[in-house]
Amino acid sequence: MLSRRIAAARPLTRALQPAVSRITLTQIRHITQADIEDPGMNGGYINPPAQKRQFRDPYGDWWDKQERRNYGEPVHEDNDILGMFSTEQDRHFTPGWGAVLLGTFVASVLGLCAIVLPYYPDKPAVPRTFPGGLDKELGGGNALLARKEGAEEEREGQR
Repeated sequence: MLSRRIAAARPLTRALQPAVSRITLTQIRHITQADIEDPGMNGGYINPPAQKRQFRDPYGDWWDKQERRNYGEPVHEDNDILGMFSTEQDRHFTPGWGAVLLGTFVASVLGLCAIVLPYYPDKPAVPRTFPGGLDKELGGGNALLARKEGAEEEREGQR
């Protein structure tokens, strides 16, 4: 930041001045401009009823089969929202039925986990066994014990 000010060759007094805060104006937006009652603002253009093109008959005899509209048909003011390339509305399930389906799925997965848990093995392998149990190799009952700390000093003191 300082290097930019030096490169711009601004006077030091101007560089040390605090930035002037600007008043920000917020714009109040409405859901659609068609909801605002302001007659005559569109030059007498007939605004058709707001109907999403997704819900029109897909097998109808349309002039434009992709957008499902006829030649000369007036386009709605919110065509970007109501057209075929806007997000598709999902009407397959109501929110209540969707919650029932999601709850059923979660309960099924947790139920399956509860069933599998008692039968799932704890160890990935069986412990190894050896003939005779390796008593002799691991020291057994007659093996010499390891030296304790300080045992070396006592031994040298006895000599």
